[in-house]
Amino acid sequence: MIEIYFKTVRDTQFARISEFRPGSWVYVKEATLDDLHKIAEAIHLDINDIRDSLDKYELPRIEHIDENIVFFIRQPSSNETGLYTETLTIILTNTYVVAISPHHSEIIENLINSDTNLGTTQKSKLILHILLKITQDYTNNIKRVRHSILGSEHPPKVVDSESIIVLTKNEEILNQYLTALVPMRNLLETMATGRYMHFYEQDLDLLEDLMIAMRQSEDVCRVNIKSIRSLRDSYHIIFTNDVNRTIKFLTALTIILSIPVIIVSAYGMNVALPFQGNRYAFLAILGIILFSSVLALGFFRKKHWL
Repeated sequence: MIEIYFKTVRDTQFARISEFRPGSWVYVKEATLDDLHKIAEAIHLDINDIRDSLDKYELPRIEHIDENIVFFIRQPSSNETGLYTETLTIILTNTYVVAISPHHSEIIENLINSDTNLGTTQKSKLILHILLKITQDYTNNIKRVRHSILGSEHPPKVVDSESIIVLTKNEEILNQYLTALVPMRNLLETMATGRYMHFYEQDLDLLEDLMIAMRQSEDVCRVNIKSIRSLRDSYHIIFTNDVNRTIKFLTALTIILSIPVIIVSAYGMNVALPFQGNRYAFLAILGIILFSSVLALGFFRKKHWL
C-alpha cells in the first residue's frame, strides 16, 4: 500500500495527499512487488535496484544509484517469527523521500501521527529523525531484554527448561540486534563523510548525536550478551551438579540395596553354611543385613551422597 504525505515546517500534522508532489514523503507499507514497480516508475529507478527491499534478511548498507541514495536499514520487529529485526528501505531522491517496509512499521507510523515541526521538504533531517527513532527503539528493546533477565541474575537452585528457553531467546534477540547495529553504525559513519549527501550544521550535530546513540546501543547490547553467557555458564554448572548428585544418590542406593541381595543369595545356595542349624539363623541374618545397610547408609551420608 502506497501512502503519500506532505508537511511544511509550519504545519503540525502530516497531511496525506493523493498524488506524488515534489517535497513529499512516500510511505510504502506491507510492500509488494507491484508497489515496487509503481515506486520505481515514479522515481525513475530500475526495479532490480530496490527489489532487495522485500528481502527479510537484507543487511544494512548504503548505495548511490544515479542521483538517488538508497539506505537499507533494519528496525526492531515485534513479530514472533524467529526474526527480531525487519527490513526498512529509505530512498532519497531529488524530489521525494521514500520509505519501504514489507510489514507495518510502527516507527514510521508513529512518526507520521506525531506532532512535530519536521517537514517533508527537509529530506536530510527527516532521514536522520527516522534513524534516531530506530536507534531509540533498539535501546528500549535492549533494556526490556535486560529487565527480563534481571530475575536470573542469581542462578536458581534448580534449572528447568523454561529458564533455558527464555535465556536462549533473549540471547538470540540481542545477537540479531547487534548484527543490525554494527552495519548501521558503519552506514552512519559513511554518511558523515559527506560523500553521499550534504548536511547543514544542525543536521551534522544531529548525525553526531545519532552516531553516539548507536554506539551506546551497540555497547549495551554486547554487555547484555556477556551477562547472558555468564548466566548460561552458571546454568550449565548447576545442571552438571544436579546430574552428579543424582548419579551419586542412585549409586549409593544401588549399593545399599545390593547388600541384602548378596547375603540372601548366599544363604539360598544348597551348600553347608554358617548358622544353618541354629534356630535363630533367620534373625541373625536379618541383623547382619540391617547392620551392614546402616553402616553403608552412614558412610554415604558422611560423603554427602545421600
